[in-house]
Amino acid sequence: MLDGLPDGLTTALSPDEWRAVALSLKVSFWATVLSLPFGVAIAYVLARQEFWGKQALNGLVHLPLILPPVVTGYLLLLTFGRKGMIGSFLDQTFGLVFAFRWTGAALAAAVMAFPLMVRAIRLAIEAVDPKLEQAAATLGASRPWVFATVTLPLILPGVIAGAILAFAKAMGEFGATITFVSNIPGQTQTLPSAIYSFLQVPGGDAKAMQLVLIAIAIALAALFLSEWVGRTVARRIAGS
Repeated sequence: MLDGLPDGLTTALSPDEWRAVALSLKVSFWATVLSLPFGVAIAYVLARQEFWGKQALNGLVHLPLILPPVVTGYLLLLTFGRKGMIGSFLDQTFGLVFAFRWTGAALAAAVMAFPLMVRAIRLAIEAVDPKLEQAAATLGASRPWVFATVTLPLILPGVIAGAILAFAKAMGEFGATITFVSNIPGQTQTLPSAIYSFLQVPGGDAKAMQLVLIAIAIALAALFLSEWVGRTVARRIAGS
C-alpha cells in the first residue's frame, strides 16, 4: 500500500498542502481562544453552583463526545447555515457566515473540543478548597474578585492544560468539520481533510503519510507544551 513511500516522504509539500496545515493551526487557535472564556465559566458553574437543570447543562456540554461527529456537523449546518435560525440572523445582521467558510471550521472544532476543555478546567476547580474562596468572601471581596484573585491563579495549570488539550482536539477534528464546511482546498480543507483526500486517490498514500507525520508532530508538541507549562505554572504558584 505504501510502495514508494521513502521517495514520497522526501518530496516537499505543495502550496495547497501547506495551506491545509496553516488553516488547521489557524482554526485550532481561534477555536481555542474564543471558546476558553465560555469553558472557564461553564466549568465554574458546574463545579461550584447547584441549580435546577444542572445535569441537563452537563449533558449538553458533553453531547458532542457521544454523538457521531457527522450528526454534530449536520446540527451545526441546520443551526448556523445561511438558512439556519442563528446563521441567517448573523449573516443578515453582521455579515458573519459560518457554513462552507473557515470560520465554520473553527466553530465545529470549538464545539467538538469544548467538552474536553470544560472537563479539565472543572477538575481543577473542584480540586480547590472552597474554604479559601469563602475566606476571601468574608473579607468583603465580591464573587468575581474572589474568582480573579483566588480561584483563577490556583486553577491556572488546569486552564492551560484544558486549552492545549482543546487545541490538539481541534487539530484532529474531521467529521463535524467536513459535514459543516465541506472540503474545499485553500478555503476549508484542514489537515485531516487533506489526509482523507489523498487516501481517496491512487498514489496518494505517500502524501497522506507526510501530513500524518506533521499531525503527529503537532500533537506531540502540544502535549509536551501542556506538560511543561502546567508544571512551570504550578511551581510558581507553589513558590508564591
